[in-house]
Amino acid sequence: QVQLEESGGGLVQPGGSLRLSCAASGFTFSTYPMSWYRQAPGKQRELVAVITIGGTTNYADSVKGRFTISSDNVKNTVYLQMDSLKPEDTAVYFCQTKHTVRIGVVYTYWGQGTQVTVSS
Repeated sequence: QVQLEESGGGLVQPGGSLRLSCAASGFTFSTYPMSWYRQAPGKQRELVAVITIGGTTNYADSVKGRFTISSDNVKNTVYLQMDSLKPEDTAVYFCQTKHTVRIGVVYTYWGQGTQVTVSS
């Protein structure tokens, strides 16, 4: 059973930093891409960052240069280091993985989310 558990959210002042963690279980972590999404109140969920099985990373334009996604295949954990945080980064942050079972069949798994609030 695939499980994703986020942690590390909280309240931080503008300009501050947080590191989110997502502990994964129930699948071979090193063989699937991992992503971070976020959803602000009244807005659609949006992709923040992706890390592929080869370690390639991609970021939303709004977080480039401020956020860093990384993974630890020993701890089965993906991280999101968030620096220079802005009030507009306030959202619930979700960990996600997509597993292609066969052509045309993709299972998407989500964590429960962790709240990040950037405010003075």
